[in-house]
Amino acid sequence: MVILMKSIKNQTGLEEKEEHTDLKTKIVNNYFEWIETFIFALAAVLLMFTFIMRYVVVDGTSMTDTLKDRDALIISNLGYKPKTGDIIVISAPHYKTDEPLIKRVIATEGQTVDIDFKTWKVTVDGVVLDEDYVKFVPGMSMEDYGNAGMYPITVDKNCVFVMGDNRNGSIDSRSSRIGQLNEKYILGKVIFRVWPVSSGIGVVN
Repeated sequence: MVILMKSIKNQTGLEEKEEHTDLKTKIVNNYFEWIETFIFALAAVLLMFTFIMRYVVVDGTSMTDTLKDRDALIISNLGYKPKTGDIIVISAPHYKTDEPLIKRVIATEGQTVDIDFKTWKVTVDGVVLDEDYVKFVPGMSMEDYGNAGMYPITVDKNCVFVMGDNRNGSIDSRSSRIGQLNEKYILGKVIFRVWPVSSGIGVVN
């Protein structure tokens, strides 16, 4: 009887050790699975932001009130083809700074742009744009940068004509310092605002 009880105790002890070992093994396996999942997720995010999306921060007030200074944005250029109304981030190789610009596409290749600087009306291919996003200044004409006489103009091949929503606080295609910009300099279309909360997190139009 004593021998039997010892045998039962030994067997019980072995089972407890095996259960304890199995538990430790499961914990270790779960830990490494979690690490593996985290690494793959991090790699996916890095690849996405390298080849599909980018993070940019607004510098200046040329897109007020649509975008504000220091707004944090996500942009994408995956299969992107510019169209009127899009907000884009674009390089301006002939401008004084290497920093990219954030502007709104007014017209694309082959479209004709006309601007009435007194009434602030912008016409593309004979149609007046509905621009409720523009920061209008009552009693003032829209800034023409001395180029009012050049309109109407037709946008060159592979180029875009852009303007800031804050028309009297934006240097853009109206100015000879920037002019029409080649599509190859487009870094991406603004998709989403991620910060700050006060500006409204969400899709940007």
